[in-house]
Parts: sequence; C-alpha cells; structure tokens
Amino acid sequence: MTAVRMYSTPFCPYCIQAKSLLKQRGVQAIDEVRIDLDPAQRDQMIALTGRRTVPQIFIGGTHVGGCDDLVALDRSGGLLPMLQGV
Repeated sequence: MTAVRMYSTPFCPYCIQAKSLLKQRGVQAIDEVRIDLDPAQRDQMIALTGRRTVPQIFIGGTHVGGCDDLVALDRSGGLLPMLQGV
C-alpha cells in the first residue's frame, strides 16, 4: 500500500473523517503531521499545498487535498487504485 501522510490536528472533525475513510480502505498506518504541536509544520504544509486548512492529505508524493477532496476521489473510484499504487 502506498504511504499516506496527513497534516492534521486532533480536534478537527474533517481530519477524523478522513482518517476513518482511509482506514476503511485498508490504510494501516498514516504518517500524521500534527501542525498544532509544531508551527513550522504548518508553514511547511502551506508551502507545499498553498492551503491553510487541515487535513491536507498526500498519497505517495501526490497531494490529494482535504477531506472533501478525498471523499470525492473515493466516490469517483480513484482512491483505491491510488492507495494500491496502480
């Protein structure tokens, strides 16, 4: 399975929803970057994505976007192949 990295905070409902969907699709480990603990990580997230909100999700080296983007990718049938590296 392709590596997943998510910039998040523990109290964000969209982060929780995104993690839940990823786990339902078989992701066992998420490299979670907590931007609430390290402001430099927030700056890095903004530099990488141009976005200020969490979650920001990367599958492999590809920026998927936020929770709504992840859900849309799943509904269109693109999430599983991306996770499987197809």
